[in-house]
Amino acid sequence: MHPQVRQKAHCILLSYEGKTIPELISIFQVSRNTIYNWMNDWEDNRLIGLYNRTGQGRKPIFNEAQKQQIKAWVKSAPKDLKKVLVRIKEEWGITVSKDTVKRVLKSLIMTWRRFKRGLAGEPDPLEYKEKKEELTHLMQKEQRGEIDLRYLDETGFCLTPYIPYGWQEKGENIPIKSHRSRRLNVLGLMNRHQDLDAYIFEGRITSEVVISCLDKFAENILCKTVVVMDKASFHRSKKIQMKINEWREKKLEIFWLPSYSPQLNLIEMLWRFMKYEWIEIDAYSSWHNLVAYVEKVIREFGKEYTINFA
Repeated sequence: MHPQVRQKAHCILLSYEGKTIPELISIFQVSRNTIYNWMNDWEDNRLIGLYNRTGQGRKPIFNEAQKQQIKAWVKSAPKDLKKVLVRIKEEWGITVSKDTVKRVLKSLIMTWRRFKRGLAGEPDPLEYKEKKEELTHLMQKEQRGEIDLRYLDETGFCLTPYIPYGWQEKGENIPIKSHRSRRLNVLGLMNRHQDLDAYIFEGRITSEVVISCLDKFAENILCKTVVVMDKASFHRSKKIQMKINEWREKKLEIFWLPSYSPQLNLIEMLWRFMKYEWIEIDAYSSWHNLVAYVEKVIREFGKEYTINFA
């Protein structure tokens, strides 16, 4: 039974039991006119009178066409509802609050959330298609045990926090301290089996750093290994190109991703998990804690920290 129907029925029963109008007003916290309307509806229509008639209630401020127009205005100015309020006033002569507009947007399945950082450009469609097919073929060879397919990328950490989500009491805001600090860089080579070779260092990432890490990694490979990496300038330098044949002789080959295609580099998932889900709040309290956190996640990746790549 609908709560309003139950409330009206309860009121009628109490009235028949001898409750006065002032007592009913006090019990149900409604006006005298509302009590009279409930009584009259019962007398005129009996059970049907307990239900609200079509057309009762507050009329909507905006019709469907206006709601869609509001949606379009918000999309053109997604951070500034003041501009939308001005347009509503100018176009329709209606003055409303931000909260009213927010309710309209929620009814249109719009939410307030972070923007997604975009890329500087788009991959060439033909190159993207060809490279994706080649990568799929390499993944199949990996599944058959013919190669070790590794994904290479670099990332950095500092005491300026990546703000994670976390459970908090309503009205509570847990602060995360932010400090200026030097940068801790990580170069990783990861496969789908959650084997990770990672190299932690301070300082700039250069071609020399990439070469040093790949040289060290190549010393311990047991089978043909294909390393997937993007076309960052320090990945494609002359110094890197001069190492290609030497690495190939050590059973290590490079697969270049198409430009602007981070979604094809699986290790990007590891960086996101580290920064936004596995991070501990106290990691940002000091440089020592930050280094310890990064080392712990890298050391325990595949055991305590895992990713489902399916």
